[in-house]
Amino acid sequence: MGTRAIVGLGNPGREYERTRHNAGKIFLDILSERAGIPLNQQKSLIQWGEGEWKGEKLLLVFPLTYMNLSGKVIPWLRMKGVHLPEDLLVVLDDMDTPLGVLRFREKGRSGGQKGLASIIEALGGDRISRIKVGIGRPIEGQDASDYVLGSLHPEERILLEKAQQSFFDLVDRWLFSGRKTEA
Repeated sequence: MGTRAIVGLGNPGREYERTRHNAGKIFLDILSERAGIPLNQQKSLIQWGEGEWKGEKLLLVFPLTYMNLSGKVIPWLRMKGVHLPEDLLVVLDDMDTPLGVLRFREKGRSGGQKGLASIIEALGGDRISRIKVGIGRPIEGQDASDYVLGSLHPEERILLEKAQQSFFDLVDRWLFSGRKTEA
């Protein structure tokens, strides 16, 4: 079996580390720690780690572009031997999912998530497995951009921490069940 890739979406830079829009990167970091695959390599606009987890060769990848340019990672994944889109899992934030809820999908539109839209465009299709990390919706009258780029409140971080085991379960199901699973 070839190399599988898990791409966590977010924006680079310290000012974005704990924002709702970086939920994909937050969960990628959690997986990196659990799997013992540090994101310790960097080239151009990509930070990554390579290793094995549960017998699978994995690339954990964080595009160092801004969210709307995340698709720039696709040619690099091809060069690394990742069979696309079958061996790609994208982890991203989703405003249409309640805070702390995770959803797995094998295909579908971007739902307005610009990082996923960029990846769909780069691949030329929407058959991309993804884990949507629910960040909830802004309060009425609040700008969506301000909301997603806003820092997670302590109670929001607690809800995301509680979702960690569900996240690992979804990653395992993607790795070992032929990616034919809904959660």
